[in-house]
Amino acid sequence: MCGANLRGANLTGADLSHADMYGADLSGADLTGANLSHANLTGAGLTHAILSGGDLTDANLSNAALGHANVMDAVLRDAALTDTNLRGALLNGADLSGADLSRADLTGADLSRADLTDAVLTGAVLTGAELTEAVLTGAVLAGVTDLRVPE
Repeated sequence: MCGANLRGANLTGADLSHADMYGADLSGADLTGANLSHANLTGAGLTHAILSGGDLTDANLSNAALGHANVMDAVLRDAALTDTNLRGALLNGADLSGADLSRADLTGADLSRADLTDAVLTGAVLTGAELTEAVLTGAVLAGVTDLRVPE
């Protein structure tokens, strides 16, 4: 499925675990509740995609474009999100524990109630990101730009 054009596809509940979707175009696709655990989504286009409630445990989303994607309540435990564009993404309640978000662009992203326990955010951009009730226990925040943790 490398480079596949799945723009706007309805993949609700699909089992795509371990799939190699390198560079695939999933922009606007509905992946609600889909199993993408251990999938390779390096460089994939997921702008405006719906991934809410999905399982992306240990998935590789490095260099992927998830701008304005709906990733609410998804599990991204131990996922690789290095150099990923998450501008304006909805990550409310997402489990990002142990995820690598190094150099990710989270400008304007909503991370309220997200679990970032032991996540690596080295060099991430968090300008205007919402972090209300986010869990940052053990998170690596070296070089993070514009981190504003609500009181």
